[in-house]
Amino acid sequence: MYFTLYANDKGEVWEYPDMAMLGRSGNTWLVPVEREMIPLPKGASLVALPGCLPVGLNAKEEIFCREEEGRGRKVTAVAALLPQGFTRTLLPAFVKKDKGLNLPLYGYAAVGFKDEKIYVAAVKTDNVRKWHPVYYNTEGLGARINKMLKKYPQNRILRQLAYCSLAYSCFTAQNIFYQRWEGGIPTMPACNAGCLGCISEEHAGVRSPQNRLTFKPTVEEISELGIEHLENAREGIISFGQGCEGEPSLNAKVLASAIKIIRKHTDKGTININTNAGYTEGIKMLTDAGLDAMRVTIFSCIPGNYNLYHRPKGYSLEDVKKSIRYAANKGVKVALNLLVFPGITDREEEIEALLSLVEENGVYMIQMRNLNIDPDYIMGYFPARANGIGMVEFINIVKKELPGVKIGSYTHPVR
Repeated sequence: MYFTLYANDKGEVWEYPDMAMLGRSGNTWLVPVEREMIPLPKGASLVALPGCLPVGLNAKEEIFCREEEGRGRKVTAVAALLPQGFTRTLLPAFVKKDKGLNLPLYGYAAVGFKDEKIYVAAVKTDNVRKWHPVYYNTEGLGARINKMLKKYPQNRILRQLAYCSLAYSCFTAQNIFYQRWEGGIPTMPACNAGCLGCISEEHAGVRSPQNRLTFKPTVEEISELGIEHLENAREGIISFGQGCEGEPSLNAKVLASAIKIIRKHTDKGTININTNAGYTEGIKMLTDAGLDAMRVTIFSCIPGNYNLYHRPKGYSLEDVKKSIRYAANKGVKVALNLLVFPGITDREEEIEALLSLVEENGVYMIQMRNLNIDPDYIMGYFPARANGIGMVEFINIVKKELPGVKIGSYTHPVR
């Protein structure tokens, strides 16, 4: 049995030895099973959920909400934020004091306590080394940023990445300065979607945690930074389409020109785009220019649910499929950036639609990405018609039905 964790008004985290842990899938509270839980991994962090009370089971196995730890001290529900490479299996169980409260946009996972250890509802879905927090925000980061800014003093993208590195601790921004792995190159302020969980622009009253790019970079700014990274980075990847920008394919003419220049100077590394793939003509242009990899963000493969979450402007899920097919047929390694949410992703109709889209359109990889959003908020858009089958079972089905498709959590080098 796992016991409920809570935070007191001193910021301390404790367990309730008389309150069994509950997790949440969609709108259903569940008792976690062993295969859904792992010891809290290094790089994960515990967070208190402001304005939320912990929910568990009392000794009579009744659902119970706790407001105090004793002696009148108020308590707050606790969740975990997972590092890259781990997919959550259950959401935290809590009740809001104020129903109008919206939690910040993070990927909250349920936590519990057992045998003197903290456990989290998650499974490992990729190697975590490259994205482990220990390799980021190091003592020498500031000096690396200053050195690169001096080398390219006129490059506005670098100034943006320096800000994102320090203000948001963005890992893909920092990798540009560390000269390794996947480095982000933001290029487009506008977007053709209004996703409910957008992290760079406020939609539907949900406050975004960061600000969006405010300018359109030139071909020269993009290409010089791309060449610099691919020529010098270990296992180098440059990625268009970052959290601080809109939809990069809308800037296809500029990006296509930059890709051609980059490939004239170097054949090293991987050129990737993170995209909603709704603008098919732009995707075609980038593919023909020399794109190596494409990661398509998708919440649902069911048209109605896709539209509810992504709120596309001027495109449809069919356009996304056309983009994927075109790129895959041209040799681009296409991955889905699947926004995972327990209780929705693992519904049977969602799984069937996902399997069909992957099989029919040449997708080579599914990247599991924990959706950063308030559970109550999104469930207001997707009320439970049927319970999910469980995230572990979902992953097992995908592996069984799509044996040739890789399962992971982030973009891998393809060159």
